[in-house]
Amino acid sequence: MASSVSPIKTTAAGYVGYQGREGHYAFLLHRLTGLGTLLFLLIHILDTSTVYFFPALYEHAIALYRSTPFMLGEIGLVFAVVYHGVNGLRIAVTDLWMPKRWAIQTQRKAVWTTLVISVILWAPAALWMLYNMLLHNHGINILPFIGTH
Repeated sequence: MASSVSPIKTTAAGYVGYQGREGHYAFLLHRLTGLGTLLFLLIHILDTSTVYFFPALYEHAIALYRSTPFMLGEIGLVFAVVYHGVNGLRIAVTDLWMPKRWAIQTQRKAVWTTLVISVILWAPAALWMLYNMLLHNHGINILPFIGTH
């Protein structure tokens, strides 16, 4: 039993202990956003499968997902999907079309560019989701000129 835990501890210690700057943090963020997206998909498949056999459980899950903590998590999920996709494109472009032009300075710039593009793509959706959460869960209309739905 101890031998099966040792590789996990070694891997976790390597992730935390290594100080590789931008490339290391891009790798960790890519891994975390991928795992977060996978977790969401597993939960989504599981709760959707209850709609036919356990409709009350499904309705309870939907009500739970409309709560503020879950809606904040959904905003984070959108970032995870956007960043994971943009960073995946960066990796594919580097590996497929420019492997001989790889340089540490180029990769550092590419990592920062990936993060900026991800935030630019994520921000409008995040703001809209935050607006809807504040309006529907707390009755706060931060954009009174739009009105209520």
